[in-house]
Amino acid sequence: MTEPALPVDSETRQSRILAIARVEGRADVAALAEQFGVATETIRRDLKVLAERRLVKRVHGGAIPLESAAFESDFGFRSQVDLLQKQRIAHHAVGLLHGAETVFLDEGFTPRLVAELLADRTLTVVTASLLVAQALAESSTVTVFLLGGKLRGRTLATVDSWALRQLAELRIDLAFMGTNGITATDGLTTPDPAVAAVKRLAVERSRRSVLMATDAKFGVTTFIRFAEVADFETIVTGTELAESDAARYTALGTRVVRV
Repeated sequence: MTEPALPVDSETRQSRILAIARVEGRADVAALAEQFGVATETIRRDLKVLAERRLVKRVHGGAIPLESAAFESDFGFRSQVDLLQKQRIAHHAVGLLHGAETVFLDEGFTPRLVAELLADRTLTVVTASLLVAQALAESSTVTVFLLGGKLRGRTLATVDSWALRQLAELRIDLAFMGTNGITATDGLTTPDPAVAAVKRLAVERSRRSVLMATDAKFGVTTFIRFAEVADFETIVTGTELAESDAARYTALGTRVVRV
């Protein structure tokens, strides 16, 4: 027979809920209520507090963790969260090539989706992402340049001095970028300084830059800023982002497209 859970205060319970969400990729209301021996309404209130702190995003039946200075999701997690929104974003982003012949594709799942859509185009693609390069490996029309450097196991992308030296020698028509967080005051941020350096240089070495970001990225600040909102010609996001929120970013000097 399972022993009843020992009561804990709300702050401790919320910390444990967040840890569970980050390990398992999701916090389920019913399961947490049983685990902590409290009512489902208590868990919903906990999730509301965590959502207000921008640590989780509420979804049906529970919540999923948001990225922060202390937490970065891996590729497996990214490939399952907001999938339909990411597919819409990728499809629209490909339509923004506008004659670009050289393209930088950032690390992350949405850039991987873009890579799959570009496989039949005649292009040169530069990337730090092994997964992006893999998606284009069998293309007969795309030339792929994979930046060397230290491999990050979490995202399967290269960073540090080798990658930066190679990237610094290039002049790229268009960069398709992702971000861990974006706010009007802090710009675009990511948890890892080495990743931020690659992202920053990719934007600098590209004539045009397009940001691809789901609604969950907005209002989130992580650790290292790598770009300003105005550095991007266009931000492509989902209709899940409120029009009023999109307008705030448009006012900073970019075009926000909700798809």
